[in-house]
Amino acid sequence: MKTLQRIIEAQPSQDGDGVKIHRLAGPTLHGVLNPYLMIDEINSDTAADYIGGFPEHPHRGFETITYMLAGRMRHRDHMGNEGVINPGDVQWMSAGRGVLHSEMPEQEQGLLHGFQIWLNLPAAEKMQPPAYRELTQDKIPAIGLSGGGQVRAIAGALSIQDEEVSKRQPLTGILPPRTTQPLLLDVTLNAHESVELTPEASNPVLVYLYGGSSQSLQGRQLGVFEGSGALQLTAGSEGLSALVLSGQALDEPVVQYGPFVMNSREEIEQAFEDLRNDQFVV
Repeated sequence: MKTLQRIIEAQPSQDGDGVKIHRLAGPTLHGVLNPYLMIDEINSDTAADYIGGFPEHPHRGFETITYMLAGRMRHRDHMGNEGVINPGDVQWMSAGRGVLHSEMPEQEQGLLHGFQIWLNLPAAEKMQPPAYRELTQDKIPAIGLSGGGQVRAIAGALSIQDEEVSKRQPLTGILPPRTTQPLLLDVTLNAHESVELTPEASNPVLVYLYGGSSQSLQGRQLGVFEGSGALQLTAGSEGLSALVLSGQALDEPVVQYGPFVMNSREEIEQAFEDLRNDQFVV
C-alpha cells in the first residue's frame, strides 16, 4: 500500500491579469512534483478575482492541462485555434517549440472553478510542433462507485477496488501514451466512502484535495504518496473531491524562466531571442 510521505499547502497567488489562484509550484517543489511543474486552482464566485483572465502569452517546452469544474474559459492561439472549455472539459496542450495563446473567462459573473497543470516535456520533445487535444466531459471515461462516488480518468490507466465490490475494475483515459506516463484522475467520494486505486505504473502519487477531507488531508493540501501497491482514499464526514496525479520523473535539468521550461540557461535565452525576432512560432 502506498503511504503518505509529505503534505504541502497550496499558496495564495496571482497570475495573468490579476487572477487569484492557489498554487503549488517553484524550484523547491520541482523534485517533488516531477514530472509536473505546477498545479494551479482557480475557485471564486467573485468576478473581480478572475475577470482579467490570461491575455496572450508565450509557452515553450512543456504541456498545459486545463480542467474546468464550473464556469467557462475561452482559448485562442496564434494558429487560429479557438474554443470554449466548459464544465467537465479538458484541454491538453503541448506547447512544444512555441505557442502564443490566451485564456479568458467566458462569463462576467458566477462561479469559476478549475485547474491548470503544467507537465514537463523531456528534452527530446521540447522543440516538437505544438499540439492540442480537446476532451469534452462526455468523452472522459468514468466509473461510478457503490457508495455513490466516482473516478474519472483524464489520462493514464489503473484498476479500482470498490469497498463493496470484490472484483477490480480497470479504467483507462483516452489520451495516447506519453513519455512521462501521466496519470490524472478526478475522484469524488461521499461521506466515509473508501476506494483503492492501483495505477498501472509504480510511480509516486500526488493527491490534491479541492473539496472535503480524507483520512490524512484537508482542503488545498497536496499529499505525496510513495511505495508499491494501491493508494487508499477514505473520505471524511463531508465527503472528498481530489485530483490524483502521477507520472514518470524526468532525470534532466529543469531551467524555468516564466513561461519557458527548458534544460539549460542557453535554451531559455534562445527562447527570448526567438520571441524578440519573430522566430518563436514559425
